[in-house]
Amino acid sequence: MLQDGKLYIGTSRKPDDTINKGEYLDLKFGNRHGLITGATGTGKTVTLQILAEGFSNAGVPVFCADVKGDLSGIGAVGEPKDFLQKRATEIGLDPYDFQEFPVIFWDLYGEKGHRVRTTMTEMGPLLLSRLMNATDAQEGVLNIAFKIADQGGLALLDLKDLQALLNYMGENATALSNQYGFISKSSVGSIQRELLILEQQGAQHFFGEPALKITDIMRTTRDGRGAISVLAADKLMMNPRLYGTFLLWLMSELFEQLPEIGDPEKPKLVFFFDEAHLLFNDAPKVLVERVEQVVRLIRSKGVGVYFVTQNPLDVPETVLAQLGNRVQHALRAYTPREQKAVKTAADTFRPNPDFDCATVITNLGTGEALVSTLEAKGAPSMVERTLIRPPSSRLGPITEAERANLMKISPVSGLYDEDFDRESAYEILAARAAKATQQAEAARNEDEQPAEQDASTGGSRWTLPGFGNDEPTAPTGAKPKPRSGYQRETVAEAAMKSVARTVASSLGRALVRGILGSLRR
Repeated sequence: MLQDGKLYIGTSRKPDDTINKGEYLDLKFGNRHGLITGATGTGKTVTLQILAEGFSNAGVPVFCADVKGDLSGIGAVGEPKDFLQKRATEIGLDPYDFQEFPVIFWDLYGEKGHRVRTTMTEMGPLLLSRLMNATDAQEGVLNIAFKIADQGGLALLDLKDLQALLNYMGENATALSNQYGFISKSSVGSIQRELLILEQQGAQHFFGEPALKITDIMRTTRDGRGAISVLAADKLMMNPRLYGTFLLWLMSELFEQLPEIGDPEKPKLVFFFDEAHLLFNDAPKVLVERVEQVVRLIRSKGVGVYFVTQNPLDVPETVLAQLGNRVQHALRAYTPREQKAVKTAADTFRPNPDFDCATVITNLGTGEALVSTLEAKGAPSMVERTLIRPPSSRLGPITEAERANLMKISPVSGLYDEDFDRESAYEILAARAAKATQQAEAARNEDEQPAEQDASTGGSRWTLPGFGNDEPTAPTGAKPKPRSGYQRETVAEAAMKSVARTVASSLGRALVRGILGSLRR
């Protein structure tokens, strides 16, 4: 029944309930994306689990989110249960073997997995605006902030770095507006308040270093199996905007870093996006367009994206059109919206003359689905009513002791578990502000040697590179006016700025970036 180069999904049956044939997902079309939909309790998570198992055994790394906490069982050997054995016998799965799979647990909060972080620079202003639900004016201020950081050689790593830069912008809004366009102090204040809300929701755990390396979610084991990265998302779901933004950021990073490879024999990575509606809820049109662009173009990088959600209407039509592999579990049709969802789901399949899709969708049992995958020349197969195969790994969650042991022997153990806070925008701006205050105080106390004081300060206020001098140089011999702003940078500070710029360049990023994260040169 199992075939080389194909993943076994289940066995279809005819209208008279007799066994028909095995249903497979061809690996060479695994990067053509997919959709798994169905009402709660119909078997979506098990379908995700058996697909992840199949890809792993084929040597394809997998990244998926564990929304309810029961996907962690994929890291433990399956347990024989009557209903699983019954399904295996019913579909002719012989032998029905049990195995555990190589799992790496991740968690933004560092509680149920290895820490996942990124920097403000990596996130970029557009995704950050989405995360904060910013207005157009606030998004404009954020873009200016990243531009200033780029020109000033200020690394934006965590929340306090961006907060410090925004403080600087608020204090110098008039001067900066002349060069970058109007900077509203009220918009700066609104962004600061949103950052505080994000901090209270735990976003400070997400921003910082060491940042996640994409290669660490694309590992394979010595025996050739693909590692399955499982993101603990039960707590993360309490902040759905952070969840959706994080997964979109991850797809954008994959798009940016992976080379073009066309259509490989099997995907380089498969990405399961559970609770996909959280990405599109209240999303502006420009963001939906960018998501469509990511999904459409990332295929050529060898990455398959599979959306998992309850209702096919949760996914915009432009994105839905990119999803070639479909698994549709049962839907309810009590309300007008649910009836529309059933019709939408039925219309997306290649019809089967043996049954009416719209009628069958409402009558599917648990663990049963309508399946259509891409076949020869990339055309969708005729939809079939299919009994999904039982998983080989454990059905349900593992224990905390088992999770701790798997994390201990993980190939990334110790790489991300400790915070690293190097010098960045917060420390640089704080040091320069403190020095400016000291020099201003010294200027007030130096009444006898004004010329020497002028020579030491250059008679002008320090500004970030590219801003120009906002105040005129004092005449020779004149007593400098007391100032509380920044002073002209010293040679040592210039060297520090050069080092900061070099470090930023080594990250391979531009501070001003689009939703795809592409480096603009």
